[in-house]
Amino acid sequence: MANKTLSRTTPYVIALCHQKGGVAKTTTALALAACFAEQGLDTMLIDLDPQGNSTGAMGLNPLTMFHSAADVLLGNGNLVGMSRETGTTRLDIIPANADMLIVDRCLHLRSDFEYVLRDQLQKPGMAHYSLVLLDCPPALGSLATTALTASDLVIIPTQCEYFSMQALKNTLKLVETVRAKTNPALTHRMLVTLFDERIGLHHSSLKQLRKHFPRVVLKTIIGIDSKLRESQLMQQPITHYATHSRAARHYRQLTEELLKYVQS
Repeated sequence: MANKTLSRTTPYVIALCHQKGGVAKTTTALALAACFAEQGLDTMLIDLDPQGNSTGAMGLNPLTMFHSAADVLLGNGNLVGMSRETGTTRLDIIPANADMLIVDRCLHLRSDFEYVLRDQLQKPGMAHYSLVLLDCPPALGSLATTALTASDLVIIPTQCEYFSMQALKNTLKLVETVRAKTNPALTHRMLVTLFDERIGLHHSSLKQLRKHFPRVVLKTIIGIDSKLRESQLMQQPITHYATHSRAARHYRQLTEELLKYVQS
């Protein structure tokens, strides 16, 4: 596929953020990164989660990474210098390592910490990338605030289940806080994940989500698919591991839906 470009001088930045874990946030970050690269768009995935799940799923061991996103956030390096190639064409990653735990605890002590990542993403060397995806930790602290300040769009993955939907309140509150203080242009969308067609509660919860957030819930729904877990164990994007699976089809549909934001 020919390499595509966007009519921007800086990459379009998408954060994946939710206070609750287990909502397919990292799964979505990995799949979208691979799908955008598949579209011919040079893409960077930045692992901001101290757990390092995106890093591990890309075949890198967070425990052996000498450099990581922590270096960038602490002012000890730049994104281009910290980037690593992956096995997917046009997809690079900024890995996480144990130093991210230090960043998570002390980043808020730095002056204007909210803008560190945004400033790095706007450096000339980043013009090579069309898209950057930020995999945020399942918390709403300084790392999430920094990520949202740097983003054009935040996608909030959510299950159609009680605890996931309850945590939406705090996540949306953070979005509004960032929009008011550091990034007034931030756009947000909700993505329904792990949807089970067989469960009536999922259908009724989806209906309520669309009723209360009619312009925010994305049309694409990500259904449950065991191939997603398998692909992560095999350290391959779902589009490579099971290219014709339900999950690969859904994430390609999501990519097409998101391109209207990216290309605007």
